[in-house]
Amino acid sequence: MKNLVIVESPSKSKTIEKYLGDNYKVVASMGHIRDLATTGKFGLGVDVENNFEPSYTTMKGKNKVVSELKKLSKDSDMVYLATDPDREGEAISWHLKEALGLKKDYQRVTFNEITKDVIKSSFENPRDIDMDLVKSQETRRILDRIIGFRLSKLMQSKTGGKSAGRVQSVALKLIVDREREIEAFIPEEYWSITAQFAGFDADLEKFKGEKLEIHNENEAQSILDSLDKDFLITNIDSKEKAKKGVMPFKTSTLQQTAVNRLNFASSKTMRIAQKLYEGIDIGSETVGLITYMRTDSERLSPVFINEAFKYIEETFGKNYVGAVKQQKKNDNMQDAHEGIRVTSAYRTPASLKQYLSADEYKLYSLIYARSIACLMADAKVRSTCVSLLNNDYEFKANGSVLVFDGYLKVYGDYESSEDTLLPELVENSKISSNDIIKEQHFTKPAPRYTESSLIKELEKLGIGRPSTYATIMETIKARNYVKVEDKKFIPTDIGIETTDKLQEGFSDIVNVDYTANMENELDEIADAKINNIDVLKEFYDKFEPLVEDAFKNMEKSQPEETGNICPNCGSPMVIRNGRFGKFEACSNYPECKTIMKEEVEVKEICNCPNCDSKIVEKKSRRGKVFYGCNNYPKCKTAYWDMPIGRKCPECGDMLLEKKNKIVCSSCNYEEEN
Repeated sequence: MKNLVIVESPSKSKTIEKYLGDNYKVVASMGHIRDLATTGKFGLGVDVENNFEPSYTTMKGKNKVVSELKKLSKDSDMVYLATDPDREGEAISWHLKEALGLKKDYQRVTFNEITKDVIKSSFENPRDIDMDLVKSQETRRILDRIIGFRLSKLMQSKTGGKSAGRVQSVALKLIVDREREIEAFIPEEYWSITAQFAGFDADLEKFKGEKLEIHNENEAQSILDSLDKDFLITNIDSKEKAKKGVMPFKTSTLQQTAVNRLNFASSKTMRIAQKLYEGIDIGSETVGLITYMRTDSERLSPVFINEAFKYIEETFGKNYVGAVKQQKKNDNMQDAHEGIRVTSAYRTPASLKQYLSADEYKLYSLIYARSIACLMADAKVRSTCVSLLNNDYEFKANGSVLVFDGYLKVYGDYESSEDTLLPELVENSKISSNDIIKEQHFTKPAPRYTESSLIKELEKLGIGRPSTYATIMETIKARNYVKVEDKKFIPTDIGIETTDKLQEGFSDIVNVDYTANMENELDEIADAKINNIDVLKEFYDKFEPLVEDAFKNMEKSQPEETGNICPNCGSPMVIRNGRFGKFEACSNYPECKTIMKEEVEVKEICNCPNCDSKIVEKKSRRGKVFYGCNNYPKCKTAYWDMPIGRKCPECGDMLLEKKNKIVCSSCNYEEEN
């Protein structure tokens, strides 16, 4: 064997080995192989008094992998380290080099897509490991270990919280701060007046040329009393405007769009994208269908641009060919080569549907549509604004018509663009209203964060990086710091308590500005502009005294008493937080381990279609409601949506209530609710 190639995942290795031929053996490291040890001061695995020298150890379960890689590398003339094309991938390559004892018999190879031409080109242009990228990633890991270990232990001793983290805790603070804004918000009353005509409505906006605000019903009624039935059309302004096309996907925008349009959690999106990137068997070959999915870049390769332009012209016509859009400059951008796109414009979703699972098909279709649409011409919309006058009160009616669909030809399913038609109207003519109505409204606070809006906010503030967004979302949910209702994050009591305690002792560190500045410093380490040891020392000298003071002086949160007395020791019973929510327990824990089991009301839904028992409402380990048979585990019937007790007229399986529709649990049958 002459050449050994080490990648991160087995599925990727199979695809690449087919491209490289018999002189190459491609194997997988199965992700990371080493991490910081848990030895030394505070179990950090970092010698803080010796320039933060890290101590690494082989990860649990990876000894066999490392042994096999060592043996294979010794039998090879050259070892190619072909891990992912970002900082984390660079660090994994360095860890492989160190763990395998590689000297000069190795090279680093990166690629942004797993296709035959790109793989061959990448192996023709290997390079050294970029130690600046490695130092940046190592610094991030050390910071996260120090903050995570020290603050998590503090929170466990002072609150019911389980963990804290450099980025996680700032994300939680955003959610808690928003909740408090909502609680403190005082709605203000206002009224609107709308004139209804045949075929359109017009809203009152001005009085004698000045913007009008209507504060209460008396004001609204006074205006209504002064209006006539007839209106004068004073102006008709009609313009053709361009509806700008979309940019290519990057990690954050892919996750946001998948949440909003496909109802995919960010973790699910990244899991499916990983499979599409690593390679799918499409009959004639196994090939990566999309480019690398952890990126801040929105650039596209000239090769793909030219292919896409050709495809667009052939499929839709020359007038649909657009131009390459320029990405806005972002100082924090980790440019991992390209944006997220499909690897070929000619691999349409329809042509691949038989090779993809339902969810893979949905995500690939979304990425495909965006990849093509971002290189198509802008859509064109004719917008019309009509001004109507009635006793010095000015009303406005707006309409729009899509006159050229442009990029919406392929992206219309993911972007709302409905025509709002206005009838033929004549300037300086009079028109009679059918009715004029008043309506009460109240101002609303800023909405709670969803996964989509929180990712957007984190990116805007410069917090976290593409590889961290999905993990942040999952962590705050898994730690029971938030609950999700109607896709919105609501902080739990323990989430609020943890945030307040962190702000009590660490407001200068657990905040947006400090965390964003730390991301900038990590970028500067990657660009060899600053020294990583200086960054760590400056942080630790500020952080550790605060931790030590908090361990000594921060008051421990006292659990809420229930008013009941422990039947075993006479101590007050209190509310505690557990993995599955709140429970009542003795305040004298751990000396007394009394726990009161809560009587849970069983909510029956309907008869089980597969046995003689009932379908009842249950909760998963993460608190999500589902509907399962009360005869579990003998009967494993379960549904995420509520069954209605009727069977599908087409296949006979259970019908479920899903939003405003009744859908079948098995086939595609559906009906309006």
